Amino acid sequence: MIDVQISHGGGNALLEAIARVAVEQLGEDPRREAGEIVVGLPVNMDGTEGPRAKAVRSFADRLGRRTGRAVRVQDERLTSVEADWRMSGSGMTHKQKKMKRDALAAAAILRDYLESLNVQPEAPSQSSPETDWRDQA
Repeated sequence: MIDVQISHGGGNALLEAIARVAVEQLGEDPRREAGEIVVGLPVNMDGTEGPRAKAVRSFADRLGRRTGRAVRVQDERLTSVEADWRMSGSGMTHKQKKMKRDALAAAAILRDYLESLNVQPEAPSQSSPETDWRDQA
C-alpha cells in the first residue's frame, strides 16, 4: 500500500512512490513488460468532473510520462460506499474498517475498469471436484 498524500511536494512524492511500485510489480521496461496503471477518478454524482477530477487527470498524465506506462482513469463513484456495505456486519471496529476501506474501494475500481473492457473471468474447467470422484469410480 502506498500511503503518501497527493498534495505533499506538489504530488511528486506520490508520483515517485507509485513509479517505484510500478517497477516492482510490472518491471522496468514498459516496452517489453506489459502492464497498465488504473487510477480512480472522483466524478460527481451527476457525472460531471469538478476540480478534484481535473487534478487527478493531470496527475495521471504526469504518472504516465514518469513511468512510460498507460495510465487509465476509472470512475470511482460509490466505491467507498460499496466497501462500507461489504464490511457491514463484519464485526470489525470502526478503525479496522477505515484501514480496509481504501483497499476494498481500489479493488472495486479495478473490477469496474476490467468490466468496462468486457474482460470475462476464465471459465471454470469442465470437471469440478464434485464430478471428478464420480468419473474415477
